[in-house]
Amino acid sequence: MQAKLWIIKIGGNVIDDAEGLKHFLERFANLRGYKILVHGGGKIATRMAADLGIEAKLVEGRRITDEAMLRIVTMVYAGLTNKQVVAELQSRGCNAIGLSGADGNAIRTVKRPVTTVDYGFVGDILPRSVDTDTIDTFLNAGLTPVFSAITHDGQGQLLNTNADTIAAALAVALSARYTTSLVYCFEKRGVLRDITDENSVIDEIRAGEFEQLKTAGVIADGMVPKLYNAFEAIGKGVNEVCIGRADDLQLLREQHFGTRLVR
Repeated sequence: MQAKLWIIKIGGNVIDDAEGLKHFLERFANLRGYKILVHGGGKIATRMAADLGIEAKLVEGRRITDEAMLRIVTMVYAGLTNKQVVAELQSRGCNAIGLSGADGNAIRTVKRPVTTVDYGFVGDILPRSVDTDTIDTFLNAGLTPVFSAITHDGQGQLLNTNADTIAAALAVALSARYTTSLVYCFEKRGVLRDITDENSVIDEIRAGEFEQLKTAGVIADGMVPKLYNAFEAIGKGVNEVCIGRADDLQLLREQHFGTRLVR
């Protein structure tokens, strides 16, 4: 019987709230068993870039990572933010290890090809991007990996990679060795039937129901690609995907945490 593994991704809204982040990390540290945390950098990189006179460029909400911005996001994501998170977890008795994709060759990506938009030094995940042996070694040594959104191409180049995508890739790759649950923590209690009603959480969604909810306009905007990616991960071996509020993480082992997406 495979061991259980939680792969939890926290959004920028959690990173940007210092007190909220501490409360989340307390709950994460208390989650027993194998677990991995994945994070981006929130607005800290944008603020640091502005302080240094570097303009943050976005196309449809996606960051353009030129050479100057790559230096910023590496310093913030893989440095300041990652080590702050690890230090907070250590203070709570969780023996965490902060990683980028370059560490232990854990996640190797390819630079996104230029099409209509040149995203710069952005890394795209491939089917064999994740080195499961390396991550397995950390987990079996009693360590909790904390991954930043920085990867590498194997040729000496660091790349900025979407944290949601990293979390899904880890869950898929490790599903051959563990019963993996992928958890996205953000500011809402889950997928809402009525976006204006925080209590209208949809407890469970199956693939067929997702298409119906999308057609009806219940699921729209940024939630659509998130759920597409979630069901793709389930189709590739992930046991379940949960979407819920970071404040409710202690409910993860119960039926009351957010929305569960299942096979």
